[in-house]
Amino acid sequence: MGAAGTVGAMRDRWLVAAVVAVALSTVACAAGGTSADAPGTTTTSSTAPATTDTSTAPAAPPTTAPDPYARPDWLGTRVLAAGPDGTAAAQPTPVELDPRQLATVDVLPPPADGGFHASVSPVPPDVAARSSWQPTCPVTLDELRYVTVSFRGFDGKAHTGELLVHRDGADGFVEVFRQLFDAGYPIEEMRITSAADIDAPPTGDGNNTSAFACRPTRGSTSWSSHAYGRAVDVNPFQNPYHSGERVLPELATSYLDRGNVRPGMVQPGDVVVEGFGGIGWAWGGSWTRPIDYMHFSADNR
Repeated sequence: MGAAGTVGAMRDRWLVAAVVAVALSTVACAAGGTSADAPGTTTTSSTAPATTDTSTAPAAPPTTAPDPYARPDWLGTRVLAAGPDGTAAAQPTPVELDPRQLATVDVLPPPADGGFHASVSPVPPDVAARSSWQPTCPVTLDELRYVTVSFRGFDGKAHTGELLVHRDGADGFVEVFRQLFDAGYPIEEMRITSAADIDAPPTGDGNNTSAFACRPTRGSTSWSSHAYGRAVDVNPFQNPYHSGERVLPELATSYLDRGNVRPGMVQPGDVVVEGFGGIGWAWGGSWTRPIDYMHFSADNR
């Protein structure tokens, strides 16, 4: 064979080899065989390599239960409209106050050891100045005593309260509140009643446990037992005054249902009734009209 024939034969063999190689490569790829470029490495026939999504959804904000002791921002600020007689009508109890078990706002430092402490002293001038006492009251300052006692808040913590009471009942008061403290009976607030408190327009949501208040009996011109320091109102909101359609505090209407017992309510035969009964004080919750669940007095009026 001449040189031209030799070249032609070689060209033919090269073309055949190339065609066979392409065919074999196509078969191998279709069958998922090995790649000629990377021996022993298995490839897939997918056209888009699989990917892993490493992104994460935004974390949900943590949920916290509402604080059962939180005091509503509006407390004591929403004045009720008064009728022709100057009194405000009873209204439904707001959901935030049923049950009412609000945190205590400390007026005096709480006991450091969490235990019961008490003191009885003549009325200091600064205390008299922020009280409702004035020279026209039916009792002199010398006849009153400034009493401090520990009490349990609705959160179970110990707090310090203050009261003005007649000197004849001061020691008995201490003993009663010692019993309430030991029993864990909750009280929201206990501070001196001021003249401004007595004259303030009604908001219907007060709950101050207090004794001396220089004012007349409700609906009368005669002096109240409070004006002599011989009466105390305990948790007024949980233990409202009720006479006909009048309810005090005006927003405490749900607490007229005495069968639905909630913390802070006074009940017949409980530690509050028995404690004050032990010093000879009567309970207004046993009256027929008015019914005054918050009220305890030395003279039963």
